Amino acid sequence: MNPWPTTRQGAKDHSVTTLQFLLLAHGQTVTVDGVFGAQTGDAVRAFQWAKNLPDNGVVCPATWEALIVEVRPGARGNAVRGVQQEFPTEVDGVYGPETERAVRAFQQDAAILVDGVVGRTTWQALVGGVEAPLQQAA
Repeated sequence: MNPWPTTRQGAKDHSVTTLQFLLLAHGQTVTVDGVFGAQTGDAVRAFQWAKNLPDNGVVCPATWEALIVEVRPGARGNAVRGVQQEFPTEVDGVYGPETERAVRAFQQDAAILVDGVVGRTTWQALVGGVEAPLQQAA
């Protein structure tokens, strides 16, 4: 299993977009643009402070652990968008059949429990750098 990434100001990778959606899911104000700028840093520090974590603006394993939200079929909202943006699927915030297929394929490719539920292990694999599978043509 890949470790949680350390994500900080200046980062511009897929984990930043996921981070921004998770911050929104926790009520923080942030623009989802895939760039870890000042606004994202402020939202991270506010989240860390609220969770009694060191409020240094650096997203380390403890912050990722506090940010993750279990996502399962039928779920809706920004945490679902955070999952969806990791795949070549529509980012609509609704965990429907297309999202479930993508999650299950990812779990199988990552050799983790294939249950369609995005819990700690699946989140860690997603943001830790395991490549998401490309969507198969129907």
